[in-house]
Amino acid sequence: MTEQAIMLRTLLRQRHWQSYTTFCREYDKAARQVDPCLIGKWPSRAQLNRWLTGELKGLPYADHCRVLEAMFPGTTAAELFSAEVAPRPEVLVPPVLAAGAMADLTAVYSSRSAFTAAHPPSALFDNAQSIDAAGLSLNVICQSYPDHQLKRLLDEGPRIRCLFLDPKGAAIKAREAEEQYTDATLQVLTALNISILTRLKAHLGDATAERLEICVYDETIRFNILIVDGKTCVVQPYLPAFRGVDSPTLVMTNDATEGGLYPVFAQVFSSLWERSKPV
Repeated sequence: MTEQAIMLRTLLRQRHWQSYTTFCREYDKAARQVDPCLIGKWPSRAQLNRWLTGELKGLPYADHCRVLEAMFPGTTAAELFSAEVAPRPEVLVPPVLAAGAMADLTAVYSSRSAFTAAHPPSALFDNAQSIDAAGLSLNVICQSYPDHQLKRLLDEGPRIRCLFLDPKGAAIKAREAEEQYTDATLQVLTALNISILTRLKAHLGDATAERLEICVYDETIRFNILIVDGKTCVVQPYLPAFRGVDSPTLVMTNDATEGGLYPVFAQVFSSLWERSKPV
């Protein structure tokens, strides 16, 4: 039997927001962006339970919908309350690739949510020694990995480099047009995520703060690239009219295989970083 779940419930679990207290805190963060008058107007525990178990008839009140859509940019309220098929965690690479010129390609996932189900951010980052991330809004670091865990990670010594699409640039506006956004959704989300990291950096000691580098670039976005420890590389292409979360996800391992893909995307990141400007 196909397992189904309400999308809102799935997204809350992916971000570790499923406890009522955490949900209310994240609700207020989004409400502050939408309309400060909505802060503290989160649903009751019983009401939230009805939302997550599919007992709700129709959609919540309009104000709730506005805040929920701000919590999960790019997803409509109707989508959040729809039943979704639980993603298959992994599609194995065909043997012809494993034995051929791209032997460092170790897995392919149908979407970012399928990848995240198999590799939660905590599993990727908790023991990392270095993280390089380039893309659009970098939600995997800013929205899916708690601030206190990111601070703990930085305190332990790793270097983290985050490269955002410039929220004030022309490229992000072109991407919004391509995805048919009309309300600066991507600009607002990216600016918010940058502010999350800059605020965190401001509360770090000098030596620790130096290990968190934040830059922006203003070029046509082609890939979301995540490199952990110079070993694991996760790549998503940005497809025409598709949201990034819906794009296939490739995983490759830096094993010095001749003709492998890892060096290609490591060079793409390095090239973008060299042309970027610090925040």
